Amino acid sequence: MFRVVRRRRRHWFTVFCSFRRRFAVPWRWTDKEGYVSNQETLNDMGEAIVRALENEVHGFEIVLGELTVRARADKIVTVLTTLRDEALFKFVQLIDICGVDYPERARRFDVVYHLLSLKHNIRVRIKILADDETPVPSVTDVYLVANWYEREVWDMYGVMFDGHPDLRRLLTDYGFQGHPQRKDFPLTGYVELRYSEEERRVVYEPVKLQQEFRDFDFMSPWEGAKYILPGDEKADGTAESGGQES
Repeated sequence: MFRVVRRRRRHWFTVFCSFRRRFAVPWRWTDKEGYVSNQETLNDMGEAIVRALENEVHGFEIVLGELTVRARADKIVTVLTTLRDEALFKFVQLIDICGVDYPERARRFDVVYHLLSLKHNIRVRIKILADDETPVPSVTDVYLVANWYEREVWDMYGVMFDGHPDLRRLLTDYGFQGHPQRKDFPLTGYVELRYSEEERRVVYEPVKLQQEFRDFDFMSPWEGAKYILPGDEKADGTAESGGQES
């Protein structure tokens, strides 16, 4: 039999203070009134990243309270490894990898890596340029969670990742045509599927629209119309005025 030791419950304020001491955030500066300036914190972090990776990044910007760093696509593994391992940064969590499509550009895609530093309580976005022909180095050796994130970007946008252990579709079917998050992907898709009673399986067929798309971008004929229907005279005051005249 083990002896049960009952510990005295701690007051919530004591627990809160202990938590703050344990997880103190070094990346905090205060102004003359003692308030934390988030803009200065992000600016100092951005400058530190540029100094540490001056040959791998192009610069940084702060937009709507978010720190964004532009990096070279061929150096993304070095950038993320440094941000993960260096004590000055400690971005140990990869929150997400997503894509953005800009069809008017030569390198039409942005691949965006969202990182979180629990030690410093700061988030940062790393952006690189990509296209549908040049593979981007995979970062699965830096963050294991990047495996599915990169598969999703490949599935939705068609950005290839060099060195990925299993680059295949994640959200769509393996026989799916195209990449649905691209701006030039048709609204209907290229094929539709249905269950075939003859073949006893799901089959793919070209899209057949029962009617063409209709363009509703015009002024409605009902807007601004003021038609007096029978029985509506009272609402317009016509009946009352007519009675007074008689």
